[in-house]
Amino acid sequence: MKNIPFSRILFNTLEINKLKKILKNQNSIYDSVNEFENNIKNFLNVDYAISTSNETQALHLALSAISLKRGDKVLMSVNSFVNIPEVVRHFDAEPIFVDINSYDMNIDLDKFEYILSQNISKKLRVAIISFIDGNLPDLNRIYRIAKKYNIILIEDATHFFGAKFDGKLIGSLGDSITIFSTIPSNNKVPVTTNGFIVTNNKNIASRAFNLRTNGLNTTYDNGNMDHIYDVIDIGYKYDITILDSFLGLCYLEKTNSIIKRRKEIASIYSKRLMNIEDIDISHNLDFNNNIFSQYIIKITKHRDIFSNVLRTKGIFTGLHYIPLHLMSYYRNKYHFKVNDYPNALNSYQKILSLPIYESLTNEDVEYICDCIVDISKSWE
Repeated sequence: MKNIPFSRILFNTLEINKLKKILKNQNSIYDSVNEFENNIKNFLNVDYAISTSNETQALHLALSAISLKRGDKVLMSVNSFVNIPEVVRHFDAEPIFVDINSYDMNIDLDKFEYILSQNISKKLRVAIISFIDGNLPDLNRIYRIAKKYNIILIEDATHFFGAKFDGKLIGSLGDSITIFSTIPSNNKVPVTTNGFIVTNNKNIASRAFNLRTNGLNTTYDNGNMDHIYDVIDIGYKYDITILDSFLGLCYLEKTNSIIKRRKEIASIYSKRLMNIEDIDISHNLDFNNNIFSQYIIKITKHRDIFSNVLRTKGIFTGLHYIPLHLMSYYRNKYHFKVNDYPNALNSYQKILSLPIYESLTNEDVEYICDCIVDISKSWE
């Protein structure tokens, strides 16, 4: 029996060489953060990139940069990771959940626009759009809606660095703010947790740069007694370490190869699991646009039992995601009922995320497929 974890830390020759550079050439390492951010800008063809120590801090910094205030309302999919509404609540602002479409588990744009049309208020300022399962929603429509209702758009593209929409890289489209991470969903690459914001909005970027380092008006030089600095705003400590910037540079170099490998794995999954009883993979067939940051299957019956049987065979799986309205904090605070978001609830009862990361071998993938097929056949 194999032992296939849901994720693996990747640390190979590229990372080792970067670490050697840190140790051998310390005089130049202080430029690594600038190099990391410049490489992001060049890769995406954007004006500004602001790195942070993780994606949650990137989101917090973005909301700080737009001056989110107490009582402000922020639209988001109910099928998002818990850090999205959590950061909003830290501003004492209010998350407004939107149900998903039943096909690809992204935010339902009809419901999204309807809620906006019914909430004409200066307090409804922001929408955070999370991308799920490697699939992208209709971004052109989202941009039109955001412009129509004059709301600030933040794209939660945490696991979508390198993805494209209409031939253009995510993050380079429009005036939105986009949040990325150097941790693809199932792939701890490598031992770093960088997040970063990209935008073409000069005012937002300028404020974000200032807030990132305690609101200082310039970079503080601890070794210069003549250095004068000032605090011009209430900031925080969001910036990344030198080590993280070097490992982030490794991630940028590997991005395209990571996506290529995930697509190869997804191709095996899709061919092997097509037309299998009780398994729905219909949302995983777009190999032009889907970067497969997750590979989610829908199991039409006994999902939890199915997952447990896979574990007995050494295969570990995940969930993307448990709907936010089922979480105790939000359920109790906003008095949600289980059926308030029926599409998200129905999806959650079926979904199961399979391992999909660069170091997963074809033999591993075939073994996973064999086990899924065998379990399905045993239930016929």
